[in-house]
Amino acid sequence: MSPKERVLRALNRQWVDRIPVGNPTSVATVECMEACGAYFPDVHLDAEKMATLAATGHEILGFDTIAPYFSVQQEAAAFGLKMNWGEVDSMPDVLENPYEEPEDIIIPSDFLERPSIRTVLDALRILKKEYGDHVCLVGKVMGPWTLSYHLHGTQNFLIKTILEPDKVRRFLDKLKGLSVMFANAQFAAGADVVTVADHATGDLVSGACYRDFLLPVHQEMTKQINGPTILHICGNTTDRLDYIAQAGFTCFHFDSKVNPCQAHEIVDGRISLAGSINNPVTLFNGTPEDVRREVIANIEAGIEIIAPECAVPLRTPNANLKAIVTAVEEYCRNH
Repeated sequence: MSPKERVLRALNRQWVDRIPVGNPTSVATVECMEACGAYFPDVHLDAEKMATLAATGHEILGFDTIAPYFSVQQEAAAFGLKMNWGEVDSMPDVLENPYEEPEDIIIPSDFLERPSIRTVLDALRILKKEYGDHVCLVGKVMGPWTLSYHLHGTQNFLIKTILEPDKVRRFLDKLKGLSVMFANAQFAAGADVVTVADHATGDLVSGACYRDFLLPVHQEMTKQINGPTILHICGNTTDRLDYIAQAGFTCFHFDSKVNPCQAHEIVDGRISLAGSINNPVTLFNGTPEDVRREVIANIEAGIEIIAPECAVPLRTPNANLKAIVTAVEEYCRNH
């Protein structure tokens, strides 16, 4: 079974020859940059370099997926916002949140041709030619909640969920189509599945907030996206898992703050799950043995795709990421 087939079958909770190891967000590391010669921040605006670094997720780390969008800021940059593109070991960040009103947002007619967006699409086209028949290519878009953070400001937006809920809904309505458009463009460019990163995190908003604001938006979006989708939300999302399972996504990529057994029980076969190897403690500071224990816990909980919980810290040792694959392979051979 090819890595691509393995992932796509697991997304639909079908039999696989072994549990896949996936990358719904980013597994770019400084070690991988040094190995392939493609470095942050250049990769964010250079499709060849983006594709080269993305391929290390399969070629060096052994994952069943390749994902070329490493940060969360490509869309913000396409709006022309001031950016700090970061350094070799730091992620990009947006430096301004200029939109006070949702009605002020004008989505550029050439959005898909803006450099930061075109880079992702061109990288997927490059990867499709090289790996498209064999490895699962994972695209990524920011959902309307995340886009609202970037365009309006995280604190400003969260305050409005309490003080001006109608304005929150207008922001989401304004931006949901952009996420759908970019997702469908990535499918057209060669993606096999697209992650929708929509950071209504368990640390910042309640499950009721997800239900009241995002659930209907996500249900609308998933009907319009032309392929399988993975929702990514950080933090403890246990209190919204039931709602997420109703949103129409193929899979949910969850954080290590969520108990995987409980997650599996709540979703009850309505959606597949990807996760949830801890980043700061296990992958960044732990040992391969620590990784193995956590991998086994997720496998035995019934998680369909084993993955880091989020984009890995850039100084994460490659040995710990490779240990995810080794642990999965060993477990599946012995069971």
